[in-house]
This record gives sequence, C-alpha cells and structure tokens, in this order.
Amino acid sequence: MVARPLIGISTYLEPGARWGVWELEAALLPAGYPRLVRRAGGLAVMLPPDAPERAAETVARLDGLVVAGGPDVDPARYGAERDPRTGPPARERDAWELALIEAALHARVPLLGICRGMQLLNVALGGTLVQHLDGHAEVVGVFGHHPVKPVPGTLYAAAVPEESQVPTYHHQSVDRLGTGLVPSAHAPDGTVEALELPPAEDGGWVLGVQWHPEMGEDVRVMAALVRAAEGSGPTA
Repeated sequence: MVARPLIGISTYLEPGARWGVWELEAALLPAGYPRLVRRAGGLAVMLPPDAPERAAETVARLDGLVVAGGPDVDPARYGAERDPRTGPPARERDAWELALIEAALHARVPLLGICRGMQLLNVALGGTLVQHLDGHAEVVGVFGHHPVKPVPGTLYAAAVPEESQVPTYHHQSVDRLGTGLVPSAHAPDGTVEALELPPAEDGGWVLGVQWHPEMGEDVRVMAALVRAAEGSGPTA
C-alpha cells in the first residue's frame, strides 16, 4: 500500500477553550483544514506552537507543510510601526511558524501558506505588509467571496488555470515582495492574492494564497501541495 503524504498544519494556541465541563488552554485548528487535506488525498497532522529550535526536526518528519490562517503578523517582524487597526501580536506563534517556514524552505519540503501563512512567508523572505486594506473582509466574522485571476506560467495557474471565486477574509495584504517571490494571482483591485517561489532546477514547491481554500469546495490548491508532497519528505 502506498503511504499517503503526511501534511503538517500549524495551529492556534488559545488561553481558554471550553468542551464538556472543561475550560483549558488548547491547541486549536478549524476543522476545514484537516478536512481539505483529507479530501485532497493527504494525511493531516496538527502542529501546535513549540520552541523554534524544534522546527527543523518537526519538518523532517513531514512530506508537506501548511501554515494556517490566524492573527496579524507582528509589524516588528518586518520593521514597521504598529497601525492602530492591526490586531494584538501573537509573538510565540510568529516565532514558531517563521521557524517552520525556514525549515521547510531549507529542506525543500512543499509549503502552502494560507492567508496569514502567505503573509508570514512574505515576511520570512524579507517582504513587508500593508497593515489595513478595505474591501476584503466586509462583515466581521463572515467570509466573503471575490474573483482572483491567475498569472500564466505560475504554480498556481498550473493548479487553477481560470479566474475563480474564492472565500476571503483578511484586512492585511502583501506590500513589498520578499526575496525571490513572484505574484501568481491578483484580485480585481490589484491586491496580490497568491505568491510563490519559482521552482528551481532541482524542484521545490512553495505557494501562498491570501484566501481560505478550507472554507470552499475547490480542492485544487491543496491537491497540488499533496502531489508535490508525494515526491518529497521521509516517504519519498
């Protein structure tokens, strides 16, 4: 039996979550993420925040990595003053996920950043963020939809070649691109909605999307990660 690729997904660490009679600190992940991994043909494993020095050992056990959505990246990470509309920092999560991204890039483990994950990928490679953007999160706590148009010849366009509607909820976006990154999809207002590292001659698969594929029915982006992971990591 061929082993399915093992896809690690970063998680939230919340100070208090309630289930049954309990209210305790918990590592949480919206169920849409592991469901999407399973629908795309992979095995999902949750990666709760840990010490950054353990990231390389963690990534070494994986065939692919997803950096999930979540809170705003601390502006100090990209040398900016905090905008009043930027959310409170999640410094431990920033440190852990930046270490995961660095480890995945070094080990050439396929990487997909989703929303915050895409922004953090950009920051990890020296890019910056727009701290507030109108029109991409219309109602608090409700996902909206808008079209994104792929850039021909990119990894994203290979997975989704046509313009498509995507589930979206974000108020920040990419400003200056990180080293080596190229845009691979745009919103109608010009916002970079996907970015990636062009594959090197010896392979590599690194993509970030600003929207939330786990909240929709289209599995193609995650399926592309799973296909890349089939030829990578410890099961290769």
